[in-house]
Amino acid sequence: MPEKPFQDKTEPATPKRREEARKKGQVGKSREIPSVAVLGAGILFLSFAGHHLTFSLGNLIHKTFVSVPFMKDSDFAVLSFFHQYLEAFLFMILPMLAVLTVVAIVANFAQTGFIWSVEPLAPKASKISPIEGAKRMFSKRSLVELAKSLGKILVVGWAAFSTLQANRGHLLALAYQGKAEILRFMGETSLDVVTRSCYVIAVLAILDFLYQKWEFEQDLKMTKQEVKEEFKQTEGDPLVKSRIRSIQREMARRRMMEDVKNADVIITNPEHLSVALRYEALAMEAPTVVAKGANKIAFKIREIAKENRIPLVENKPLAQNLYKFVDIGQEIPPDFYQAAAEILAYVYGLKNKSVAGT
Repeated sequence: MPEKPFQDKTEPATPKRREEARKKGQVGKSREIPSVAVLGAGILFLSFAGHHLTFSLGNLIHKTFVSVPFMKDSDFAVLSFFHQYLEAFLFMILPMLAVLTVVAIVANFAQTGFIWSVEPLAPKASKISPIEGAKRMFSKRSLVELAKSLGKILVVGWAAFSTLQANRGHLLALAYQGKAEILRFMGETSLDVVTRSCYVIAVLAILDFLYQKWEFEQDLKMTKQEVKEEFKQTEGDPLVKSRIRSIQREMARRRMMEDVKNADVIITNPEHLSVALRYEALAMEAPTVVAKGANKIAFKIREIAKENRIPLVENKPLAQNLYKFVDIGQEIPPDFYQAAAEILAYVYGLKNKSVAGT
């Protein structure tokens, strides 16, 4: 059955795919979360420190205008004056800037954790391509961003209109009040508008975060073929691995057959088992299994033994136990010492008779 030219992405992203996306700076996050967090932090800061900040700013403006007539007509005096009051202004707003910066960092870190990638900053031809730009302009992501922007405009507009509607009576009274009262009313009304907007934008930010996570997971999904290809790259091609294991088994079998030539005796179960034992009194504590096999391998061991005049001794229980419980290269357990010693003694007796006969 021919493969489909196009496969749907139905498989969840693998850890490797997620790690590669993270290295490229591709993570599921919402830009609205840091925005609303900074907005909320700014509102709280102004709620607690707004009066002091306003008072300090008023004093700075007053001092500035008072000092203007006493300035000397020289570039140095103007620069010194500008530097002095700019430094005072920055020192005044520095606490608020520090708070907002920390909040922005924490809001981003809470979404994605620590991530460092310069790949999004790398120049790409697709970023300046008119065709790709048109595709991005009319893509689903762009439509979603447009809907969010319109939603925020409507939210802010609703907050401003409802606030002014509620304070309609105070607006008419401003015509009979002083400058200080007008500025106070404008500040309080603006803060009220921003606070109401923040509440609704926070809800939109949560919804956007959930949507961005969902869209990110959809983009990361893989086809079945991609999963197979990744498995081959990480774990290796199953066919190649199977071939390697087959070659390794064949090499181990050849080494085992070479070791049969050095065995002292072959213990057999006449039906299908052969176990080759070797014993060197000075080098070994007990006889060692140098080869074993069943069926074809067992008969091959016997052929090599006959060619090298190695005795074959039939002992069904010992052959079965050694084949089952002792690996190649291991010494036999103490439970089998007596049976193996009797067989080896018999074999050595045969060799002595053979030597005496010659």
